[in-house]
Amino acid sequence: MRVILFAGKGGVGKTSMAGATGTACARAGKKTLILSLDTAHSLSDVFDRKAKLLDVNQGQPVAVADNLWIQELDVQRELFAEFGEIHEYVTRLLAATGQSEILAEDMAILPGMEEVSLLLKINRYLREEEYDVLILDSAPTGESIRFISLPSTLEWYMKKLFRMERTMVKLARPVVEKLYKIPMPDDSYFAAIEKLYNQLKGVDTALTDPRITTVRLVANPEKIVLKETQRASMFFALYGLQVDAVIMNRIMPEGVTDEYFEDWKKRQKEYLDHAKKYFSPLPILTADLFRGEVLGVDGLTALADQVYGGKEPDSIFFKKKPWELSKGPNGYEMKIRLPFADKKDIRLHRSGEELILTVGALKRHILLPRAVAASPTVKARFSGKHLLVSFGAEAP
Repeated sequence: MRVILFAGKGGVGKTSMAGATGTACARAGKKTLILSLDTAHSLSDVFDRKAKLLDVNQGQPVAVADNLWIQELDVQRELFAEFGEIHEYVTRLLAATGQSEILAEDMAILPGMEEVSLLLKINRYLREEEYDVLILDSAPTGESIRFISLPSTLEWYMKKLFRMERTMVKLARPVVEKLYKIPMPDDSYFAAIEKLYNQLKGVDTALTDPRITTVRLVANPEKIVLKETQRASMFFALYGLQVDAVIMNRIMPEGVTDEYFEDWKKRQKEYLDHAKKYFSPLPILTADLFRGEVLGVDGLTALADQVYGGKEPDSIFFKKKPWELSKGPNGYEMKIRLPFADKKDIRLHRSGEELILTVGALKRHILLPRAVAASPTVKARFSGKHLLVSFGAEAP
């Protein structure tokens, strides 16, 4: 199964590009599903549906053309289906603080629950292999980064804290509930968390396998958008996802000769040239600004023809891995591609079998193989666009 995730700043045309790519894949005979990961769904609008998918189909896939389905998940329905035990306990806890029952139910939807629900749905599609191509129309950059960071965060919690927390709550429950009248989670709460974790197993491997999943960054030739796209490229690399192309959208066509647009065209050309330098060796795909809105299968087909030309839309356009681990005569070396990172924003240290890498406000825990973790020394340096981390075989 092939997975393509479209990401970028809000308003750059991610949904249109996801729709165009899905239309092209379906036209090539691939059974294709486009799944919206944004709670503010717009897939039905791009496909020019008269009614929202959630209103008529309760979040299930809807056929829009031969070999093509689109899906806008009913996140509330998914949350209550997947987080029943967890949501019930948090609601009771909040109600015990004096919150009204309705407010407690609403507040009990904790950060991360929506993203976990989406990951569970993706993992089911990966396991069932009902479709040839799964296209993910992501939320704006910040939310999509949180989405892809969840599997590694949950794995860290399950391995480091879960068992200890479960045991401590079991021992403390009788005393705490008697003295403070605060409801403590029973074992079914922890069993529900463990069940969710087991259901998510494998999704992180699929998302970070460049033979399965790649990211396409959508941008416009504008200064602020390019800056955010640079950051997104770095963060996806940090979490091990392969970016295989950058799509520059809404470029003013050469045929527009009105004097009013000359300065605009000049600026766009400058930013397009900058993008080619910034993102090299990633391929830059381009799409002109259309005369009107790109809507429906016909409009999206025209957009796909412009972006991909004769290329197969589900091809992998760039195949270098975001990070690699190799063994040499003096130990091991990890090579992490961080194209737009500033050395002063990077912090690195090792804790047991983990390498903890912080870039700006984002932190990544990388579990090391035992042989690597046993290395007594760790050194790091920058080389071009890569952070090189050396694990020495001998102590100095």
